[in-house]
Amino acid sequence: MTRRYTAELIRKNFIGPDIDVPAPDYGTGEREMGWIADTYKNLKMNEGNPYACVTGKPVAMQGIMGRKQATGLGVFYGIRCCVSREEDMKGLGLGVGLEGKRVIVQGLGNVGYHAAYYLQKEGGAKITGIAEKEGGLYRAEGLDVEAVFQHRQAKGSILDFPGAENVSDPGELLERECDILVPAALENQITGKNAERIQAKLVAEAANGPVDFEGEKILHERGIWVLPDLYLNAGGVTVSYFEWLKNKAGVSFDRMISRHEELVKRELLDAMEDMTGETLATERKARLIKGPREEELVFAALEETMRRAYERIHDLWKGRHLPDLRTAAYLYAIERVGDSYKQHGIFP
Repeated sequence: MTRRYTAELIRKNFIGPDIDVPAPDYGTGEREMGWIADTYKNLKMNEGNPYACVTGKPVAMQGIMGRKQATGLGVFYGIRCCVSREEDMKGLGLGVGLEGKRVIVQGLGNVGYHAAYYLQKEGGAKITGIAEKEGGLYRAEGLDVEAVFQHRQAKGSILDFPGAENVSDPGELLERECDILVPAALENQITGKNAERIQAKLVAEAANGPVDFEGEKILHERGIWVLPDLYLNAGGVTVSYFEWLKNKAGVSFDRMISRHEELVKRELLDAMEDMTGETLATERKARLIKGPREEELVFAALEETMRRAYERIHDLWKGRHLPDLRTAAYLYAIERVGDSYKQHGIFP
């Protein structure tokens, strides 16, 4: 069942055919998740936490801050982990870190936009190309992701963005020279037909299955790394898990700890001022004392989850001399499931 069909099904059965609700431009989003949660709540009025039935809800309906950008942000965290290892980057002929690296992104939807935005804003990468269904943009000096996004919102197309080259065939843009290629749109975009022409040194799978079996085989033979989708785009489901925990608990994370942290920080800063005889400026002190917001907690937990996962996958890949990161990711997941079965006595 496609996301678009699911949205239409929700409209017909949960909202009603006679109610004028504009159809979504793409798939399902916060609104549709809100419809599901509200309907379930009315059907299960005696349940203690009915909002835990679905994630990706609006914040006003017990959703969680940061869920919308979670998948793209997780892609950014995953790529940043990958390029932080000097030995690995040396093997690819790249320097450590994201600063200045040339990136081409396919897709300017929720995942592609946020991945590109954080790669540029937080990582310092240079977004040289953006591809969408209507075509692509290329600018060797780099594109302003937010400006391109606003241009598409206003014009309905990324094409004709000031100062950028229009690329009529978006598939051709995938084959342009870059350091990191981020397919964040459709599956089977890199196949046996075009893998020989891919010039990126690292392909980061932000979409589900953007590289097929034959394409991946060719990329590996050419020494191009593939950062696998089952790891890289897991940020969305990770934060959905945080949302589910919030709904089960019935309280937001920041409400539980924020005030306590403020009190502890205030006492610590007061003690430091007494010891040094110095007084911090009021605005600076207030900024240092302020407890974490829910979004900050979510982002920190997501970053830590992506970091730990990459370290474990990478160590398994190198330690067991596995052929690639995808194999390591699958093996790590299977071994965890197997260990759980073993501990439950399902098999010896």
